[in-house]
Amino acid sequence: MTLLRDAHLAAAFDHASRSYDTLVAANPGYHAHLRRSVRRLRLPGPGRGLRLLDLGCGTGASTAALRSVLPAAGITAVDASAGMLRRAAAKPWADGVTFVHAPAERLREAGVSGPFDAVFAAYLLRNVTDPDAVLATVRSLLRPGGRLGVHEYTLRGRRADRAVWTLVCRGLVQPVAALLGDGRLYRHLWRSVLDFDTAGRFSRRLGAAGFDQVRVLPLPGWQTGITHTFVARRAYDQGLDA
Repeated sequence: MTLLRDAHLAAAFDHASRSYDTLVAANPGYHAHLRRSVRRLRLPGPGRGLRLLDLGCGTGASTAALRSVLPAAGITAVDASAGMLRRAAAKPWADGVTFVHAPAERLREAGVSGPFDAVFAAYLLRNVTDPDAVLATVRSLLRPGGRLGVHEYTLRGRRADRAVWTLVCRGLVQPVAALLGDGRLYRHLWRSVLDFDTAGRFSRRLGAAGFDQVRVLPLPGWQTGITHTFVARRAYDQGLDA
C-alpha cells in the first residue's frame, strides 16, 4: 500500500481524532510509557524555567505526559492535524501550555522559535516525508546541550518483532479502526512501522543529524522490541564542547 503523507495524512488524522483517545486507551501502558520516556530525558524536576517543544502532540497524550513529569515547565505543543489539535486544546490545562497548528516541516513559519531546553516527539518521525530535514530543524531549535526525546515504533529488527506487530495490527487495531471508518489510517500505521528505520538505524540517523550521547531504551510489555525511547543531546558546536 502507499503510505499517507503530508496533507493526506493530516486529513486522515482529522477524521480519526473523534475516536483516537478511545483507541489509545485500549493500548496497555500507552500513557505510562509516554511518561516513562519523558522521565528518561532526565530533566530537572519540576521543570521550572524550562521551555519544552512537544512535536506532534496529537490529542495531547504526550503533552499530558510532559505536564505530569515536569509540571512547572512551559510547553509549546504542535501538530499538523487541526482535528487532533482541537481535541488537545479543548482539554483542561494549567497555565504554560500553548498549542500551535503547523507541520513539523514548517515550524518557523508558524512562529515556533527556540531555543528550547528539550524537544519531545512521540510517534512522529516515521510519519514525515523527510525525517532528516525535521531532525535538522529540531536541532536548530534546541539550545546547545538541549535534550531530544523520541518515543517511536522502531522495530528491533528480529523477524519475531515484525510478526507480533503485524498480528496486533491486523488482528485487533485494523478491524476496530475499519468499523470507525479509519481503516486507511491504521493500515498506514502498520505499514509505516515496517518500512521505517530499525532502532539501530534510527540511532545512527540521530548521530548523523548532529546529536550525541544517543541512548536507545526499550519499553516493557508486548511492545518490547517494537517501541523504543531515544534520548540524545544536541552536540555543542565544534570548539565549544567541554
